[in-house]
Amino acid sequence: MKKQKTLSIIAATFALGSLLAGCGGGQGAAPQQNGTTEQSGGSGGAASGSLEKLVIGVVGPMSGQYSDYGSTAKAGAEYALKEKQEAFKKLGFDVQLSAQDDQADPKQGVAVAQMLISNPDVVGVVGHATTGASITAAAQYDQEKLVMVSPSATGSDLTEQGKKIVHRICARDDQQGSKAAVYAKNQLNIKTAYLMHDKQAYGQGLAEEVKKQFEKDGVQILGFEGVTAGEKDYSAVINQIVAANPEMVYFGGYYSDAGIIVKQAREKGYKGVFMGGDGYDSADLVKIAGAENANNVVFTSTVGDVGATEDGKKWIADFEQSTGNKVGIFTSFGYDSMGVMLNGLEEAIKANGGKKPTREQVLDAVHKTKDFKGKFVNVTFDDKGDNTFASVYVYKYENGQKVFIGEAK
Repeated sequence: MKKQKTLSIIAATFALGSLLAGCGGGQGAAPQQNGTTEQSGGSGGAASGSLEKLVIGVVGPMSGQYSDYGSTAKAGAEYALKEKQEAFKKLGFDVQLSAQDDQADPKQGVAVAQMLISNPDVVGVVGHATTGASITAAAQYDQEKLVMVSPSATGSDLTEQGKKIVHRICARDDQQGSKAAVYAKNQLNIKTAYLMHDKQAYGQGLAEEVKKQFEKDGVQILGFEGVTAGEKDYSAVINQIVAANPEMVYFGGYYSDAGIIVKQAREKGYKGVFMGGDGYDSADLVKIAGAENANNVVFTSTVGDVGATEDGKKWIADFEQSTGNKVGIFTSFGYDSMGVMLNGLEEAIKANGGKKPTREQVLDAVHKTKDFKGKFVNVTFDDKGDNTFASVYVYKYENGQKVFIGEAK
């Protein structure tokens, strides 16, 4: 917990950055010392005059080894907001985006949450992107009735703690892990497996769910080990794997560690299947492991193939032309998460007679989301904040490229 003096300085810095951002029209952003930005996406002078400002935080790792997750979700959220800002201006509101970097760190998640809470114009949060930071931040948001909609935090515990403010549009780890195990047994014919995880909420949660399903289905587990994320040498556990010679290694964790483990295991002669969750969804895994070593690496994801339909292909082309960015792992779910948030915000404004809604009014509207037609996923939240329409999909790496296989069944 930060000292009160430190929090006061942070809050003051955030408030000053908000004022500076509000003064400069257009798409410009006012950088903060901690790497955050607050943006007004309308034309010059949008934050002035009779328009009342509302702010939506977008939070995830924007820097560091997990930045793919936060930055791609942010890009999708920005695009969704840009499309809706004129409609909100007609209602009398300038809706702005405040991008925050939590570095996928639970402690930084708390600091960012407190910073957003200190700004009275913040009425909702799209994020956080990772499970650990989401759980710690949610405890802060819950005290202030500040609603969050995560595009990608899959940890089952996140929505099992009874906090009404928590929502996500993606599948949970117990869905992803169990479906991964079923797919491995039924489609890959796996009979023996060695399980590993990075001792973090996301990775360990996935591995434990795979273990449960394998035990239920009679797949022999030859080992279950936790390793330290960020290590450069995993030879101790890899030697055990090579000696056990399982048909598959499941590692619950992120691409940065998975790439090293795959590379080192292949160099020691392991030729079996590697499998993991959506933490593997990064071209950097192939760069780290090597394209040939990454062959026979399979992973599940909560995000389907964005370009599978003509409508999806058109959206990709429009997005890339408009933003200059490539569509990444969570661009589509960042887009739909912001869509859910903006829909709830609009409903709250209408229910409040066209006046600025309270945080609790926005929370109530978002929590009641039912049959929302997202571009890439439909959304109905259950009482816990989980999306009843969420699915799990399977991909593999082949000759250095990510290949979509289909829905995990």
